[in-house]
Amino acid sequence: MAKMATREAYGKALAQLIVEDKNVVVLDADLSKSTKTADAKAVCPERHFNVGIAEGNMMGVAAGLASCGNTVFASSFAMFATGRAYEQVRNSIGYTHLNVKICATHAGITLGEDGASHQSIEDIALMRAIPGMTVIQPCDDIETKQVIQAIAKIKGPCYVRLGRAAVDTVNSEDYVFELGKGSVLRQGNDITLVATGMMVQQALQAATTLSEQGIEVSVINIHTIKPLDEALILEYAKKSKLVVTCEEHSKFGGLGSAVAETLSKNHPVKMAMVAVNDTFGESGTPNALIEKYGLTAKDIVKTVLESI
Repeated sequence: MAKMATREAYGKALAQLIVEDKNVVVLDADLSKSTKTADAKAVCPERHFNVGIAEGNMMGVAAGLASCGNTVFASSFAMFATGRAYEQVRNSIGYTHLNVKICATHAGITLGEDGASHQSIEDIALMRAIPGMTVIQPCDDIETKQVIQAIAKIKGPCYVRLGRAAVDTVNSEDYVFELGKGSVLRQGNDITLVATGMMVQQALQAATTLSEQGIEVSVINIHTIKPLDEALILEYAKKSKLVVTCEEHSKFGGLGSAVAETLSKNHPVKMAMVAVNDTFGESGTPNALIEKYGLTAKDIVKTVLESI
C-alpha cells in the first residue's frame, strides 16, 4: 500500500485550494514546514501569514480575517492549536461561529520523539465541547484531500485533526467523502469496530486476524466525530454482539465517549474502548509508542477476545 502522512496530504490540498479560491487565507504559527502550509505559501505567498510562536494571537487574527468574509485555515501542532489557544478558539471563533478551519497537525502520541508536552491526546474532547464546532479526523491521504475541499464549502468553525507519521492509504481513488457520514470499510455480523484516524488501519488489520479465528468483524471509519453519524452506528450496533471504538486519543471525551453517549441513549449494547488509558505519553518512535500504549491491531484483537 502507498503511505502518506495526513499532514502531507493537507499541504497538497491546501496548495490547490488557495489557488482555486481567492477567499482562502492561511495562517501558521512558525511551523509551516512541519504543518505543510508551506505548500500553500509556495504558490500564493500573499495569502499566507506566519504569525510567529503566538497561537492565541493567530486564532484572534483568524477570527478577524474571517469576519471580513475570508475562509481562514489556521494551523499549528494540535497541542498548541487546542491547548495554548483554547480560550481564543472558544470565544473568538466558536462563540462567534466564524468561518475558521483549524487544521492541527502532529496530533496523538504518534507525534513521537517530542514527547508528552507535544502529544495532544485531549484535543478531540476540547473541540467536541465547543458548541457548533465540526470535528473531523481523516484516516488517509485520499480522505484528507477531500476533507479540505469539503470544509472550504461550508460555513462555520471546523477542527481537522492530522497526524505526523505516514499511514497506509485505505480508500480507493473513487472514494467520496461525506461530511457527517461514516464509511463502512468491512462487513461482518459478529463485532463492530468503530475507528478514526490512524486507528482505522489498525482496525482493518485486527479484523483480518479475527476473521481467521472465525469472528467476522465490521469496520467503520468515523472521520466526522462531530456531528456523529448516529444512524450508522446504531444500525451496526443492533446486529453486533460487541462494539469496540479505536482511537489515538484519551479514552475520555473522544470517539469512544461520543459513541457511548449515542448507544446509552438509543441502544445499550456491550462496548469496549481501545484508547490511551488516562496517562501521558513519552518520547519514542511512533511504532514503539502505539505498542506501549495499547493501540495496535494486536491490542484490538485482545480487547475483542477478552470482551466476548
